[in-house]
Amino acid sequence: MANLTRFDPFRDLTTMEPWRNLEDFFSDFSLRPLADKVQTEPRIRMDVTEAQDHYAVKAEIPGMRKEDITVSIDGNQVTLSAEIRQEKEEKKDEKVVRRERFYGRQTRSFSLAHDIDESASSAHYENGVLNLKLVKKAGTNGSRTLAIQ
Repeated sequence: MANLTRFDPFRDLTTMEPWRNLEDFFSDFSLRPLADKVQTEPRIRMDVTEAQDHYAVKAEIPGMRKEDITVSIDGNQVTLSAEIRQEKEEKKDEKVVRRERFYGRQTRSFSLAHDIDESASSAHYENGVLNLKLVKKAGTNGSRTLAIQ
């Protein structure tokens, strides 16, 4: 009780620190239980590099089997999709305490400057990383112009 200080509502204004206690104000709200209930699905993260005759794509898709990953190519549009299914394993007298694993479908699409030759392209998946070699189609320069009438 010897360390009591008198509350002065104007102290922060006089010391020119009006936002000093703003972080403490928001930390009093209990938003953490609400944030725990909202699940965010993982994103497919990727790097795309271009060489003279092909594109190289490295996409991180952890926790998937290669049978559950699909690569679709339509002209210069590439779509990566992966689906993981939930296992239905329930044991008697056992309840789920916490579930953090994601079940569902992830999709990522992107466009490239050149059309892709599907027959010459290849894909390899190992250790959670999908490596694509997307060969550029011969005869397309990638630039498309629209005729104005």
